[in-house]
Amino acid sequence: MEIKEDNIINIHNFLPHREPMLMADYILELTKEKVVTSFEILEDNIFVHNNEFVEAGLIENLAQTCSSIVGQSFFENPETETKVIGFITNIKKIEVFTLPKVGDKIISKASLISQFENICNIFCEAFNNDELLIRAEINLFIQEVKH
Repeated sequence: MEIKEDNIINIHNFLPHREPMLMADYILELTKEKVVTSFEILEDNIFVHNNEFVEAGLIENLAQTCSSIVGQSFFENPETETKVIGFITNIKKIEVFTLPKVGDKIISKASLISQFENICNIFCEAFNNDELLIRAEINLFIQEVKH
């Protein structure tokens, strides 16, 4: 997928995560049913071991990518100071094919299967170029934290 600078959406508008737990750099495409993100694997990432981005990092990247779909409704007004919390409630199916290396830029794609209020079931995949790294079906729950 070609990354076009003018299409990039600031991930900080849709996720509460910050360094060192932010595992997605940019949202490249976002609708109510799907999302595409990019993430560059840096050497100092907490999920890098022996120059590879480990399975837990790939899963966190997918979860953050997926949460942008259901989380976007909480961040529609960028002026509002909204705080949300999200959880992976279930990983129905997961296949890890290979691990990316430091310096790789991965593209993650997620599609909404079903949603009931703040609970959703999402199919997701991550790629390094055209190579499939991981495929999963994840259930997420996201809610606003009241002050």
